[in-house]
Amino acid sequence: MNIQWYPGHMTKTRRMIEADIKLVDAVAELTDARCPEASRNPILDELIKDKPRIIILNKSDYADEQTTKNWKSYYEGKGAAVLICDCRSGKGVNYFVPLLKKKLSHIIEKRHARGMKGLSLRVMVVGIPNVGKSSFINRMANSRKVKVADKPGVTRGKQWVTIDREIELLDTPGILWHKFGDPEVAKKLAFTGAVKDEVMDGAELAAEFISMYPDALKERYGANTLEEIAVNRKMLASGGVPDISRAAITLLDEFRAGKLGRISLEQPAEPAFRI
Repeated sequence: MNIQWYPGHMTKTRRMIEADIKLVDAVAELTDARCPEASRNPILDELIKDKPRIIILNKSDYADEQTTKNWKSYYEGKGAAVLICDCRSGKGVNYFVPLLKKKLSHIIEKRHARGMKGLSLRVMVVGIPNVGKSSFINRMANSRKVKVADKPGVTRGKQWVTIDREIELLDTPGILWHKFGDPEVAKKLAFTGAVKDEVMDGAELAAEFISMYPDALKERYGANTLEEIAVNRKMLASGGVPDISRAAITLLDEFRAGKLGRISLEQPAEPAFRI
């Protein structure tokens, strides 16, 4: 599955992160809990460097619960701070501030010692497209200060969002790398919607998903193929022919919305970890 996806605004985003990283005290890196490693852009390691970082396993309500806990233990075992949450429902988001303050306790103590108690902690929010950065910020701010949509490429410019007198978040557009060398990574990102559907064959992608998760398909649709989904859901083209394209779109949309059950696309294993 060869996916090429690197629009011009992502080059601009990279430059933006490089310029603004010096303005923040820490980085909140959002990932998709269904595929935490596949949804972590290796370019960010180069851009973030040694800034304190919190890995946020978002969309946890869509992922297998035990697998997500395993990922949390795995990352923590490597010295990372980790938050499991679901920004759509708000589950777990309230643990972010305590975790951040614990991670940055050395900075807070140093500022207090210097009498600098009024300074906010500044956090850059990063991640690939469609992992939920805007939803996370909206939850933190308890408002819709940034645009949210269930598709990649919505946030196109940076903006500061004040959470309270102690914390400011810098929203950034999602950034993907220019070429997916590992077809497995490309496949997982395509499944979760990190790449726009227009740049791939939806029927091929859906068929690939079916081959990997036949039980989920059977339970949801009572079907084994896209043709059967189309027939069961009465998705028929002229002449009563099963509309495969429409069935594929439905399958992918419903997986992304968590309607096929809690499915994790990868398990923690060496040597994937990067930080």
